[in-house]
Amino acid sequence: MELSRSGTKMASLSGLRLIMDDIAATTGSATGKEWLNLGIGNPAAIPEVMDTWQRMTAEALAASFGDVSCRYGPSRGLPELVDTIADYFNRRYGWGVGPRNIVVGPGSQMLCFIAAALFTGPGATSDTRLVLPMTPDYTGYQGLSLMPDGITGVEPLLRLQGERSFHYLFDLLALERLSDVGLMLLSSPSNPAGRCASRDEIQRLISAAKGHDVPLVVDNAYGAPFPGIGGLSMAPVRDERVINVFSVSKAGLPGERLGFAIADEQYIDPIVSFLSNSALHAPQLVQSALAHALQSDVLDTLVASVIGPFYAERRKFVESLLAGALPEDIAWHLHAAEGGMFCWVWVDEEWFDDLRLYEALKGRGVFVVPGRHFFTDAEQSQSLGRHPQQCFRISITADPDTIVAGVEVIAAALSDMRAGSIRRLR
Repeated sequence: MELSRSGTKMASLSGLRLIMDDIAATTGSATGKEWLNLGIGNPAAIPEVMDTWQRMTAEALAASFGDVSCRYGPSRGLPELVDTIADYFNRRYGWGVGPRNIVVGPGSQMLCFIAAALFTGPGATSDTRLVLPMTPDYTGYQGLSLMPDGITGVEPLLRLQGERSFHYLFDLLALERLSDVGLMLLSSPSNPAGRCASRDEIQRLISAAKGHDVPLVVDNAYGAPFPGIGGLSMAPVRDERVINVFSVSKAGLPGERLGFAIADEQYIDPIVSFLSNSALHAPQLVQSALAHALQSDVLDTLVASVIGPFYAERRKFVESLLAGALPEDIAWHLHAAEGGMFCWVWVDEEWFDDLRLYEALKGRGVFVVPGRHFFTDAEQSQSLGRHPQQCFRISITADPDTIVAGVEVIAAALSDMRAGSIRRLR
């Protein structure tokens, strides 16, 4: 059997997927051992959130099971949900969108994949690439292109903030200088760093998209209006160049794989056709549940009273824990996060390596995610040096006892790595 070029690309696991498989295999095969998983990407198991979605799904099941689960539906999405989304965004943000500006898909990542397939790759006159305007960004984006070398990322400008904090900035000049751009894509708040693009930065990215004559996809999976995980959570920006993508995963339904996109018809229509030709449509029972949650303001209430406060408090807890536990005589820095579900740590030491830390922690029963997988070309960084290999991601969604115990092990492993490097020098 011989796979096609695109088949070979899609049959290969990205770096992070290999790590996730390793975690699953390790924890599944070891019996009787307690594992502290701080690499998990699932949202936190918040009882009020689970209870609310269970109730909304039960109501949808009772009211519309025969219509939505026992019949095929339109590829654009369940009409009740599409109309509700339009009404919701028009009331909340004054967007003036209609059903033809909306498409519902089986997860926001699938919608991003469809956009990449539609707007990048071999073209009539040239090949174009998917561009991440700032790395590090969600590692899953690196699996979106059907073609090898179909994705590139722009390295950030790095700024220290005080003794233990740092911040990434867009290198907009480098973005504008790129060629062969077919689509731009970013998450905001970002995974892994939790960085929120400001309104001014979004406008400058829109200008860059216009300069390249391409669409800009903004993945709002962690942002407004839901789940709203970020104290500075900014309203999404509506523009003729922007494809805004939204998800209910981080609002409590990651397993149901439901997302939707809002944009001008020139972008939405081909996405609807792509869905029709591939998946037909997204699961409809959960679409009905989401429609009811939006119509009744249940989701907005859940975000304001439960989800937002939970993650804000949990972030403060984890950041305080790291500040008190990580060795003072090691040059570690925490990215100044404004949202998201992770802490992004940079260890600015020559002896530090993210994969060595991963293996050391794995041997002690703790999992984190190595940082290099969030950069598109970590091994050949043009401006950041070894920085992509000096970072790691910690999830803040595990229970507090797991986080406390895991951070203690991380602190000890860092001390041991430093001590080992000193011995080697001697």
